Amino acid sequence: MTTNVSVTTGTLDVPGARLHYEVRGTGPLIALVGAPMDAAAFAPLADLLATDHTVLTTDPRGINRSPLDDPDQDSTPELRAADLARLIGRLDLGPATVVGSSGGAVTALALAGAHPDRVHTVVAHEPPLVELLDDREHLHAGTDDIIATRLRGDVTGAWTKFLAQAGIVLPDGVAETMFGGERTPREEADELRWFAHELRPTTHWRPDLAALRTVATRIIVGIGEASTGQLCDRTSRALAGALGGAPVLFPGDHTGFVDDPAGFTARLREVL
Repeated sequence: MTTNVSVTTGTLDVPGARLHYEVRGTGPLIALVGAPMDAAAFAPLADLLATDHTVLTTDPRGINRSPLDDPDQDSTPELRAADLARLIGRLDLGPATVVGSSGGAVTALALAGAHPDRVHTVVAHEPPLVELLDDREHLHAGTDDIIATRLRGDVTGAWTKFLAQAGIVLPDGVAETMFGGERTPREEADELRWFAHELRPTTHWRPDLAALRTVATRIIVGIGEASTGQLCDRTSRALAGALGGAPVLFPGDHTGFVDDPAGFTARLREVL
């Protein structure tokens, strides 16, 4: 893996927030976005892509190094897409390829719908588009219960419910180890913000399918090979079907780009 990639950091003031972003490499612009994952989660993937791309990563508004004017503001896909459009404009290297994971995939789809001049290709990896599923009301009720559980202070209980609804199975005791230990104040704040202000707006967002079918932006729906039967496997297949195509499989599961950045990069290069 590349370890000597030069990273340039910057900030951009946008309505209601100050965005932290990072730039690596030279060449065609590719943006890697998550929600709530920040720039650090994408660093290994960004280093590998920076050999022949300019790679943009960012902390979404309200997460880590991107503070908000109003900490109680909800993080909607529309707001995050507008932020990303401004960042791409700031670099003046667009239109870009945008690779979004999970909530970041929802951001990328919102960008394609509202700001198609900023993006020529979207790789939407496992977007949690619950609104496309027939059992969405049941899932939304489950999400409300997950959020309420976290807001009353039961961290492990909230994550256990979240993983169960997502269809992600962990060995016995792993959830307690992952979520029940000590965390930094920043980790605590970012997690709480995601539960309180981002999870519901993201999973309730419904894409304008008619618009996405007609935009010039190429839209690729990605699914982890190991995600079969999980909630985001279902939502991703629903999106691909609604757009008249088939999903593309990537190594790993929902976080395959973190677990196997080299394998994910190789597959991404094939797809692009």
